[in-house]
Amino acid sequence: MNEIEEDRPTPLEPEAVVSQLRALRDRIPEVTPFDAAERKVLRDRARMSDPILQASINVIGASEKVSQATLPADDVRSLYDEANRWTAVEDELWAMFQGVAGANLVRRQRVAFIAAQAYKIGAELARDPANAELLPQIGEIKRLRKIARRKKRADAPSPPPETP
Repeated sequence: MNEIEEDRPTPLEPEAVVSQLRALRDRIPEVTPFDAAERKVLRDRARMSDPILQASINVIGASEKVSQATLPADDVRSLYDEANRWTAVEDELWAMFQGVAGANLVRRQRVAFIAAQAYKIGAELARDPANAELLPQIGEIKRLRKIARRKKRADAPSPPPETP
């Protein structure tokens, strides 16, 4: 074994990754799932340019009355800093998600390619009576493909009726 292979950590099984991600999620404060509408409302409410945000925090620091009505400026700056630091985590998780999703797409494509090859080879072999044991499987695949084609056609919208 060469040095590069020795330095690589042992690849994790998917179940182990899920387990570790759940354990990590349990340790992250304020992990809150939102639906798309809730995320949009929160994003719209949070939309403010950085200069306006900084100037608004300065208003808090300039007036004791504003500070009493909200939070002390130092606390708001800490929240702002924390949000920026968690943005780095969000970016890393998104990149990891994209990588895992891409790798899984490649895996599925490979499986689909091999399955198509198996069907074609099996269909050819099944033409020979010596390979009659393949006929039930090939017949089942044909039946399932026919059903799949039918469902796609049923989902297509019907053309609007013609008006006289």
